[in-house]
Amino acid sequence: MLGIIVWTLLIAIIVNLVLKRFNLPTIIGYILTGIIITYTFGLHTAADNHELKIIAEFGIVFLMFTIGLEFSLEHLKKMKMEVFFTGSIQIIVTTVIVLLICLYILDFGLKTSLVIGAALSLSSTAIVLKIYNETNDIKKRHGQRVLGILIMQDIAVIPILLMISIFSGDGKADISSVIIQTTFAAILLLALLYFSGKYLLEPFFEHVTKSKSDELFVGSVLLIAIGASYLAHYFGFTYSLGAFVAGMMISETKFKHQVEADLTPFRNLLLGVFFITVGMQINFSVIKEYILTILILLPILLVLKYLIIYMVVRINDTKRVAFKTALSLVQTGEFSLAILELARSGSLIDPAYSQILIVTIVISMILTPIVLKNLSSLAGRLLPEDTMMIPDTHNIEKDTKGHIVILGFGHLGQEIAHNLRLEGHEYVIIEHNLKFFEMGYKADEPIIFGNAAHKHILESVNIKNACAVIVAIDNPEKLHLICEVIDDLTHNTKTIVKVTRFSEKEELKSLHLEHIIVEDDVVARALVNETKECKLDFIEEVKNT
Repeated sequence: MLGIIVWTLLIAIIVNLVLKRFNLPTIIGYILTGIIITYTFGLHTAADNHELKIIAEFGIVFLMFTIGLEFSLEHLKKMKMEVFFTGSIQIIVTTVIVLLICLYILDFGLKTSLVIGAALSLSSTAIVLKIYNETNDIKKRHGQRVLGILIMQDIAVIPILLMISIFSGDGKADISSVIIQTTFAAILLLALLYFSGKYLLEPFFEHVTKSKSDELFVGSVLLIAIGASYLAHYFGFTYSLGAFVAGMMISETKFKHQVEADLTPFRNLLLGVFFITVGMQINFSVIKEYILTILILLPILLVLKYLIIYMVVRINDTKRVAFKTALSLVQTGEFSLAILELARSGSLIDPAYSQILIVTIVISMILTPIVLKNLSSLAGRLLPEDTMMIPDTHNIEKDTKGHIVILGFGHLGQEIAHNLRLEGHEYVIIEHNLKFFEMGYKADEPIIFGNAAHKHILESVNIKNACAVIVAIDNPEKLHLICEVIDDLTHNTKTIVKVTRFSEKEELKSLHLEHIIVEDDVVARALVNETKECKLDFIEEVKNT
């Protein structure tokens, strides 16, 4: 076993170094490592090892715990539409459509069809959230929609597992008593975690911190994460659901940032183990025997899930957000693998069908990182227009002159607008994110909804007659595109942009920009100036002593 561990680490490092040269994510490297060690060392039975799967699942547990750290209860309340409405509809619609296909086209039984439909309605929390965390998309509008749906899917695993348990039994199970027991368990679990988090966590961490022992603090974090997961599992729920709630409880304390920093190494290590076990479940004999079936099933499944999620999200969001959300969640996830395995062991699904579905699911998971890495560029190429029904906005008079145009109403744009308002400047805002647009609209800001990369949108705010144009957008690719369009209209003589580092400034050289603020440079100078104040204070202290 020690030799296998050494070889696994070596293969994982070599494979990922090669993939990094092609800008491919480490997830694919881990999955390929799983495939290589399975067929190199003949570890086909290890893929079904219960203990290994539990260890691997704790990668997802720590991922959900760190996601929970980014959320407070207030944040979750604000996301109730994404979680309970969008998430529930997506699961129900996907399950029903797959159920009907299995029942009337493939001629499966009702129980088998329902289990397959429920399993295929889920997506991969581990892959999607890991990449979203790395790209910081988790904080964007489509990231919030994705997270909301994934949280609901995690919750939905509980009734799905109950359903399999009832279907696999002797038929005498009292469904009403099972539902009552589960509801009571959920209330008790949430109450325990809530009161522990509200009244015990902060004092507990304060006592641990006073010991000034880093290892005790890390041990305490692991205790909270694993303890909450175990408690959730004890009450019949998923490990990751307990971890997510525990993370949210800690997010209310002042220790959240240190907790996240200490837990990240464990999370990434165990996530690597999880992805290796995913690769170990690729069975090439099944692929060879059912290649045609898999090649037909995979695109049908991906397209079906895309269409369902796109239409559900499109009910109350833009085309671009719906596109990104749907494309992010087209794969089927890790919990689906567990559900199909339980269904097979309970004789609810034919072993051959189970293997076909498992291989199809794993292939869909392998494709996901490649898609997510190119999500923004795909959206930009396929959706040049991104509009939806929005309220009438402030009209800009055609003869307006000397005003300031703000492109983007995110956190930076909001601060700029606030300061301009205090100084009495006339300004108009263009915002393409519906969430930020609605914030500005409700605050009675002079804001219009539109994509600033389109000339007619810029012309509608009389950009040629503006005294300044401030580009308050963080996305370097989008910023470059917008500046190109503005350059055609005004030659960028009055365009002000903020970039993070000097390398980004170099990339904008050809766009005639005269006003570029480099964030790193400004912050560095401000910090150095502050050290002068500290030095003066220090000299004063020395004199006094």
